[in-house]
Amino acid sequence: MTPETVSPDRAPAADQPAWRQDFPVDSEYERHVSRRDFVRFLAATSSAVACGHCLFASQVERAVPKPPGERAIVALADLAVGATRAFHYPDEHAPCLLLRLGPAVSDLRAYSQKCTHLACPVIPQPELDRLYCPCHAGVFALRTGRAVSGPPRRALPRIVLAVREGVVWAVGIDEGDV
Repeated sequence: MTPETVSPDRAPAADQPAWRQDFPVDSEYERHVSRRDFVRFLAATSSAVACGHCLFASQVERAVPKPPGERAIVALADLAVGATRAFHYPDEHAPCLLLRLGPAVSDLRAYSQKCTHLACPVIPQPELDRLYCPCHAGVFALRTGRAVSGPPRRALPRIVLAVREGVVWAVGIDEGDV
């Protein structure tokens, strides 16, 4: 018995409506899935999931951050007390600020210049003892980098500094509670 001669309701072709001859597809046969087709689908899906996991694992391996290296910023003698110096660390796309708050080496501070709210540039205002973000009036403490007021809730990332042979070096990033 072929689909042309017998319909799903088992009526002969002569007793079928006219549209059945133009559309002889039997929905009962369409929904049938053989074991072989099911196993092929299962194997293909499992292979795709396994490949996806491998790709994801390789991306995670690549995403592990490398330590940022060291970069010379400025000679300590060239940075007066109360002065600020802009620099980039750990790469050219990360603007930072170096501040000299007093004569001692322990009075050096460096922070990322990107506000923790929306990455707007932070402006040093040492006369007001603050770092100011003009985008949404965010204020950070000059000595600690902590958010004082405005929308930012996290402190600015602090750049770890070292002074060697009279030169100030950026040697790492302290994310702290960022």
